[in-house]
Amino acid sequence: MGNWFARALSGIVKTKKDCKILILGLDAAGKTTLLYNLKLGEVIKTIPTIGFNVENLAYKNLNFTCWDIGGQEKIRQLWRYYYQNSDAIIYLIDSNDQDKKRISEAHDELWKMLGEDELSGIPVLIYANKQDLPRSMDSIEISEKLNLSTIRDRKWYIQPCTAITGEGIYEGLEWLSHVITSKN
Repeated sequence: MGNWFARALSGIVKTKKDCKILILGLDAAGKTTLLYNLKLGEVIKTIPTIGFNVENLAYKNLNFTCWDIGGQEKIRQLWRYYYQNSDAIIYLIDSNDQDKKRISEAHDELWKMLGEDELSGIPVLIYANKQDLPRSMDSIEISEKLNLSTIRDRKWYIQPCTAITGEGIYEGLEWLSHVITSKN
């Protein structure tokens, strides 16, 4: 009797799907600022992430467990230890890369990550962060520099944003939630 009731109730009450989301990118791209703006709706003072921050966020019918992993060069080699059972990647780019050197580094790290078997086929949301700064690259230029048009094995989306104001972050989250829910 109890099992029948639970099954009947589960058909009426929609449960939220749990998702593991990795937030990755080079150091100073704005990963922690993004995470806490999503979590708290405000900007907090951050310091470089040595290790990781983990927060749970509810968005629509999804429960995201977000892993913000440090982006310093020495820490990036540890990213792969977090790949298992991930449902999506959020990859942040500093759009205000004045000398355009770090975009090349961001390209290399992105493609190294996309080549990992454990991440095969999972969607990637790329946030082109720091759009509020006067010399920021637009999403078209970033897309070209990252060779995003050559990605064929997964869904991807690039969203301009400003993590400190929240501008653009929910548009990206909307795309991500749609892709995750339509996959099931």
